[in-house]
Amino acid sequence: MASAIVIMLWIQNETSYDRFHANTSRLYEVFSNDTVDGTIRSMTPTPQLLAPALKKDYPEIEDATRIGGNGKVLFSYKDKIVKANGTWTDPSFLTMFSFPLIKGNAADALKDPYSVVFTEQMAKKIFGDEDPIGKLVKFDNNESFKVTGVIKNLPNNTQFDFEFLNSSAFLESKNYIDKDWTNVSIRTFVLLKQSTSLANINNKIKNIDVKYSGNRTKTQSFLYPVSRLRLYSNFENGKPSGGRIETVRTFGIIALFILLIACINFMNLSTARSEKRAKEVGVRKVAGAMKSSLVTQFLLESVFIALVSGVIAVIIVQFSLPSFNTLTQKQLFIDYSNTYFWLFAGGFVLLTGLLAGSYPAFFLSAFKPASVLKGTFKKVNALITPRKVLVVLQFTFAIILIISTLIVREQIKYGEDRKVGYNRDNLIYVYMEGDLFRNYQLLKNELISSGAAVEMSQTLSPLTQLWSAGHSLSWAGKDPNSSIDFDRSTTDGNLVKTAGLTLLQGRDIDIKNFPTDSTACIINESAAKAIGFKNPLGQTIFDDPDTWHIVGVIKDFVLESPYQPTKPIIFKGPKYSTNTINIKLNAAHSVKQNLASAESIFKKYNPAYPFEYYFLDEEYAKKFNDEKLTGTLAALFAALTIFISCLGLFGLAAFMAENRIKEIGVRKVLGASVINITALLSIDFVKLVVLAVIVASPVAWWASSKWLQGYEYRINISAWIFISAGLLAIMIALLTVSYQSIRAALMNPVKSLRSE
Repeated sequence: MASAIVIMLWIQNETSYDRFHANTSRLYEVFSNDTVDGTIRSMTPTPQLLAPALKKDYPEIEDATRIGGNGKVLFSYKDKIVKANGTWTDPSFLTMFSFPLIKGNAADALKDPYSVVFTEQMAKKIFGDEDPIGKLVKFDNNESFKVTGVIKNLPNNTQFDFEFLNSSAFLESKNYIDKDWTNVSIRTFVLLKQSTSLANINNKIKNIDVKYSGNRTKTQSFLYPVSRLRLYSNFENGKPSGGRIETVRTFGIIALFILLIACINFMNLSTARSEKRAKEVGVRKVAGAMKSSLVTQFLLESVFIALVSGVIAVIIVQFSLPSFNTLTQKQLFIDYSNTYFWLFAGGFVLLTGLLAGSYPAFFLSAFKPASVLKGTFKKVNALITPRKVLVVLQFTFAIILIISTLIVREQIKYGEDRKVGYNRDNLIYVYMEGDLFRNYQLLKNELISSGAAVEMSQTLSPLTQLWSAGHSLSWAGKDPNSSIDFDRSTTDGNLVKTAGLTLLQGRDIDIKNFPTDSTACIINESAAKAIGFKNPLGQTIFDDPDTWHIVGVIKDFVLESPYQPTKPIIFKGPKYSTNTINIKLNAAHSVKQNLASAESIFKKYNPAYPFEYYFLDEEYAKKFNDEKLTGTLAALFAALTIFISCLGLFGLAAFMAENRIKEIGVRKVLGASVINITALLSIDFVKLVVLAVIVASPVAWWASSKWLQGYEYRINISAWIFISAGLLAIMIALLTVSYQSIRAALMNPVKSLRSE
């Protein structure tokens, strides 16, 4: 029950994501469908000008807002210096979404270009107990911003993650808004007016990209409910095809499995003790008890046991939640003040008690008093009995979980073993900030001359992330009706050596020896294939308003998901800005020594900012976090399921040995060995587990195959997984029953036969 409660708390958290907003039913995110090689791809990044255009052109849209990316920003106030993770957005964000302000007014908190809104926790870090409203803070050691609002700390069931918000009006005042309709880099949300038909508005807005970009692309925009983003975020050929909901359903089934297995144990042990209660039932019936009253009595006994178990389960949950929260990185808790919790708890206990007690109640109440009281009552030793069916059923559940756990782990290993395409060892990255923009060359020279680094290069984003994509690229001979989505980044050169990329053709960008390389680019082999040039070197690519010439082709490498195919990538030369410094540390020195040297040099050239670095191999490993969490939870609950199943099996084996004690004594007198008797008592249970393996294998194969469909790079399910799971289950079952079997076999037959 404790395990089921923990899982249900996790499920409740997952299914409530962003459903707390007052306008949830009218909130939508703008997606786009791009047709590439006949396949429709759905994605969320949008042009920065989309939100204002939607609000202006379509009266059905009540409001719209953009969510951009600031990343980590340095805030300073008096002697306090704090880094915070935040984003820029439109003033309408605070009125569209229900993130309540505990200070300030949501309607106008972000109207001023130089306004900033902090979360409660962030405001506490900077201002302590001071009232933050109206205070001026330095933004990235440069501009001064006024605090105009404080948001209540974000709940743990929202997709949004920020410590501050600043206004899009600031970007507009600095002319930082990207006016290129073909560049997708932000997220756009809209609030529809009441009673607006989603189908109608989607039909109206689908060609807005074509309308404003002027390109004859196959991009179509559509709205998707915010309430479905967490659980239904996967798309297949332009249509929703599930997502995290599959994991939620899986763990819902696991919770049900665990509860059912425990109930099956109760049923089996209750019916196994039937002979001990048979005379009680007989006497009660002779005394006038009706079958219905006996059923009620046994059900009430079961519900009482469930009630006591439920109280103990809640205590266990209370103690185990901190560890579970650490594992899942959530903040789950039991809200004892919520009336619905008590209603659910009561229903949960009642349902569990009735489920566990139903079969024993009807089984025991069906005894015939005449047979029982005459001593002619015998248990039926049929080939198929309800008890055997229940044992097979519970081990079927356990084996399905074991197989699923093995398959999840194999899929994770398959992704981890995929060739990344670059060398992650000793590779770190640091975000450009503060004085680094003007001191970069001095920093680079000193880092390399000090021996802390051997290579350095700048890029738009880290090599594990995508910050820009677009379909505006064109070239000589391109089909005007073709739309190919390219991942885009920038580099100042020397990227191949720094990242350990494989150069297939040409050279790296080198602005020092080739001054025209400011408009040079390198592409990956997928991009070369998409473009279709026989010899791409020297060819030009147009990305409005600039022209780029190809100087090199690199081997494909994994930029985003290790389970998805590599998309076409273009790295543009240093004409455009970069935001990330990639540093190859010197392998001849210890990492600790390199980082200490680097920190002192960074402090020298960027004194106002702390030295924050990220290891690329650690950031890449985070791409497996969801799968690893799924695998860990599956393994945890599979082990628990096996343990609970074995508890039931252990109890049944004990009753079996007790019931056959005289038979064992006779066999020993006639010369049977301990091994013979142990095998005799164990074989029936082993047969049931083997049958469970046969039943579980096709079910587990079907469920795992369906789960694997979500990955384009996936394993082929091997037969050894089913064989291993089957042997493991048989071995565990054998060890469980062997103890009781050996104990019975070793008993002195004189004691068991003395009464004969």
